[in-house]
Formats: sequence, structure tokens, C-alpha cells
Amino acid sequence: MDRRGFLRTTAAGAAGVAVAASPVTLLSSCAGSRDKKSPSPELRISFQEGTAPGSSLEEKLDYMENLGIAGLEPGGKNLAARVNELQQALRGRNIKISAICAGFQGFILSEEEQVKALFDSTMREIVAAAGELGSTGVIMVPAFNAQTPCRPHTAATREYLCEQLHELGEYALSYNTSVILEPLNRREAHYLRLVSDAAAICRDSKSEGVKCMGDFWHMQEETSDYAAFLSAGKWLRHVHIASRGRRLMPGEDGALDNYIDGMRALKELDYQYYVSFECGAEGERETVVPAAVELLRSQWEQA
Repeated sequence: MDRRGFLRTTAAGAAGVAVAASPVTLLSSCAGSRDKKSPSPELRISFQEGTAPGSSLEEKLDYMENLGIAGLEPGGKNLAARVNELQQALRGRNIKISAICAGFQGFILSEEEQVKALFDSTMREIVAAAGELGSTGVIMVPAFNAQTPCRPHTAATREYLCEQLHELGEYALSYNTSVILEPLNRREAHYLRLVSDAAAICRDSKSEGVKCMGDFWHMQEETSDYAAFLSAGKWLRHVHIASRGRRLMPGEDGALDNYIDGMRALKELDYQYYVSFECGAEGERETVVPAAVELLRSQWEQA
């Protein structure tokens, strides 16, 4: 076969492959092959402590139970001193601790040794407390834009981050929990903006204690909610949700607040963890909170 004939043959073969394996087909194959007859995973809604109305933790938890909320996401600051308080408050309830929202000091990509050491000590203290509480993991951002001096966005920094996360992930595993990487939008963080990047770092950290999450608010950086969540695969451990215009209660931005595409991916992944409110509220919480919960449950069913 001469060169011209070879090129004609390979071009025809490539066209056939392209038709047979469309982008939709290839993307769907990443989701696994969950039996369509098997029951869909349950939507497990979680609230951060400031979400529910109430003047005390007890009142907030009563309100959450009445709404059928499954998880509580406390902040990590001073968590070790609150372990007994939270355990007592949740005793006999159908609410569990979901993720822990940050709370550490310093940051992992700091160029200053003292700042990095502060991160190491405070993060490990929170991780240990998270393990005592049965939490899915502690949410962390490698660096916010305002945190300086920060290691540059280079391949060497990525390698360093993976090494550090391996150590931290193994520590978290010893407490039966994890550390959860959160990608942010570019206005808040220059490093780690896409869910797929976070998942790749989880993979390369080579520790089962390193996981990632997606946040519907920050995922404005993504071209597709569906693809973003599928890209996380087995490393997806937590989800944040808010309205998609002003970061208020889901539903307070009207038609913008459509989460069905992302929820469809969560169902295909057989996602077993929490979708947690991280948002403010413009309306009265007694009205907008239950409306938001109803919206999510309705869209979950549609997905």
C-alpha cells in the first residue's frame, strides 16, 4: 500500500471511530454502568450551622429534623473543644456530621515555614476531631488569592502539593476520615479551579484519604455541571450548593437555580454523600429554607 492509500484507509477508520464513540458516549462510559433498575441514591441534604433558623444549636437541629435534613456541616474552628457538645446534641437524632468546613490557620502552599507549620498543626487537630465525630472529611483550599507569599503555579508546586496531601491523607485515614479539596472560582483562588483538576490531584497524591468536592456556586468555572461531577468519579466526597446568581438560598435566583444536570451525574455516580447548603438568604429563613429544600428534592426527582 502506498502512502496515499494508507492515509485514505486510516482516515476512514478514524471517522468510523469518531461516529461510534461520540463525546456523549465517551463521557457516559466514565460514569460506570449502574443498573437502571437499581434504586437511585438518596438525596442527603446537609446544612451548615448558620443555615437553619433558631437561636441555639438545639433549636436548629429540631428545625432540621422536621425538614428531614440528614447532615450538619460545622466549621472547623475550635472543633476539638466542641466534640462532646456536638456528640451530645446529635444523640438520638437522625442527623449525622457531614463534612467539616475548614477552620484551620495558615495554608498548605505558603512559602513561609511558620505559616505552613501552623497549617500542619491546626489542620491535623481538626482532622482528628472530625474522625471522632464520624465526619466524611475536612474541606480545604490549597490557597486563596489573598494568601501570600504563595508557591507559584508550576509543575513543581503541584508535585509538592501531592506529596504533602499524601501525608495528610494517610493521617486522616488513621482517624477514618479524609481531607477534601475544594476548587474555587478565579475571583477567590488562582490555584485549583476545576473539579477535574482536584480529582487528578487526589489520584496523584496516592492516598485514599484525599478526596475532592464540587460547589455549584464555584462551578461557574466549569462548562458543564454534569461533566464536572463525572470527572471527579470515585474521589467525589462532598457537594456545596447555593443560588447561582447571588449565592443565596437555592431558588432565590429564580430560573438560574437549575441543578438537574449536575444531579443527574451524581445519580449516575451512585453518590452516597451529602449536598450541603453554603449560602446566605435574602428572604426570611422560615420561608426560603423549606422552599429551597423542596426545590432540591423536586429537581433530584427530575434528574
